[in-house]
Amino acid sequence: MSEQTNTEPEQQASARVVAVMGDIITIRSLGSKPLTKNEVVYVMPSRRANEQVEEQLMAEVLRVRGDIADIQVYEDTRGVAVGDAIIQTGQLLSLELGPGILSMIYDGLQNPLERLAALHGKFLQRGVQIDALDRSQSWAFTAVAKIGDKLHAGETFGTVPEGRFTHRIMIPFNTEGEVEVTWIQEGSFSVDTVVAKVRNQQGAQIDLTMVQRWPVRHSISETLSRKGKTERQYPDTPLVTTQRIVDTFFPIARGGTGCIPGPFGSGKTVLQHSFSRYCDADIVIVTACGERAGEVVETIEEFPHLQDPTTGGSLIDRTVIICNTSSMPVAAREASIYTGLTLGEYYRQMGYHVLALADSTSRWAQAMRETSNRLEEIPGEEGFPAYMDSAIKGVYERCGVIRNEEGDEGSLTLVGSVSPAGGNFEEPVTQATLSTVKTFLGLSYDRAYKRFYPAIDPLISWSRYLDQLSQWYSNNLSHDWVDTVKEMQALLVKGDSINQMMQVTGEEGITLEDYVTFQKSFFLDMVYLQQDAFDDVDSSCPLSRQQACFELVVSLINQQYTFKDKEIARDYFVKLTGLFKNLNYSHDGSPEYNGYLQKIEELRNQYTGTSAAA
Repeated sequence: MSEQTNTEPEQQASARVVAVMGDIITIRSLGSKPLTKNEVVYVMPSRRANEQVEEQLMAEVLRVRGDIADIQVYEDTRGVAVGDAIIQTGQLLSLELGPGILSMIYDGLQNPLERLAALHGKFLQRGVQIDALDRSQSWAFTAVAKIGDKLHAGETFGTVPEGRFTHRIMIPFNTEGEVEVTWIQEGSFSVDTVVAKVRNQQGAQIDLTMVQRWPVRHSISETLSRKGKTERQYPDTPLVTTQRIVDTFFPIARGGTGCIPGPFGSGKTVLQHSFSRYCDADIVIVTACGERAGEVVETIEEFPHLQDPTTGGSLIDRTVIICNTSSMPVAAREASIYTGLTLGEYYRQMGYHVLALADSTSRWAQAMRETSNRLEEIPGEEGFPAYMDSAIKGVYERCGVIRNEEGDEGSLTLVGSVSPAGGNFEEPVTQATLSTVKTFLGLSYDRAYKRFYPAIDPLISWSRYLDQLSQWYSNNLSHDWVDTVKEMQALLVKGDSINQMMQVTGEEGITLEDYVTFQKSFFLDMVYLQQDAFDDVDSSCPLSRQQACFELVVSLINQQYTFKDKEIARDYFVKLTGLFKNLNYSHDGSPEYNGYLQKIEELRNQYTGTSAAA
């Protein structure tokens, strides 16, 4: 680990500060280097917050006008004054990619927070950067390529074990053309040790280590698809979240996109945490952009102690947390979502299935709005920049299923939560997100207030993947799965309509047939759409169990009953709901499970055919 310091900033200065407005600073070039849009520069404040540290405030060039440029600083700008030195790097905002990323907790600029806290205390010092990957750790490198092999960008030349994963060491993604391996070694090395040498088509020798850098705003797979064999594939498999309402009614495809809009306190973060624990993705990237510090601390403290239900190991072993809370600088928040996506793309390129969770994209968009306002750009709706819609689409477009250079398939799925002010889904961020994603899981405050979990409102939510994945459901569940799901969705709509009628007329104002239809839709809602997040069994429902549960619910709903009056119908469904909930709490195949199944059948038989209760 090396702390980056600069002892002669004045000599390296190529620009000077001419104006400061919050985290937006205007600089003027001294003429030695041209200013470039999106270039990373460092501000050297003359008045330091901590005299013990050589502060270098990272910033990015947003706009260039001749020899003047506006830059956004990723840290607190207190103490920065007119005339302070600027050092240009000539590089775009980039990440270090290599073994050691998993289980790390980074800020939006890939600074490892735990190591920063160990070096400088829990109150993070500004202007301090350390290596994202630990240089003191050794990795067992195994060569895959041999001397004389001809390789292209993105092709694997070696591997190292990273926990239970095989981490592929790939030819740097920015490599042009074909390179020939001229030397390669095996053994235990740090990430910056030269492990191979290649010669490019111009005859130049290039040293390769286990780490490479990549700009966060550029897509890895798009770059490789233009010059390599990487191909985008059509998503045809669902991401199993073990939440019944999601997997059955509003599925998200592997490599697909989804959003969870909902008002404050409706359970967006809890639902995303559930996805991260129980979904069948290999790797999970949690990006907390603009969340309250308390919620992020909860995630950081919980994950190392939670068990991965797939492997039995710690959940943090397959997780990366990007942490930019609402108390951190607004500019870094804007970058954090790109950081999470770039790390997700990197592991997707190795052939892994990655789930990226962004909480929340509203605060990310608000960060864009603040920056745009300070740049005095013409505002769009509600003050958001006019390009916000294309920026949101650009983020979600980086998801997808790809076939990599070796022919292996990997996917990157993005589920973003949206926090519309006052629960108003008509506001610009929610509308722009809705026009982009293919699954909309709308959370309802009313359902959350009634302690329904998940509080997904089935009447406003939708998924375009239900039809898109119909072939998969037909091959793996049943040939009429999608049709049956749509039939149950129609029942929920009809039941809600009858319920609204009853609000006006009372139970007496509707027919017995309508009353039974309402009870059936309410039964479906209570026993299938809702789960108990505190119950060990019911909190996570595997797909095989969902299928058995759904088929039983449908058979009970489609059953022809012969109730004499509404009171008998209500009693029946109350008893049935109680038994079914207990069934949901029982382990598969246990005596309790079989006992509740038998009781449900006995109850059903009391009210069917000619044996209806008198």
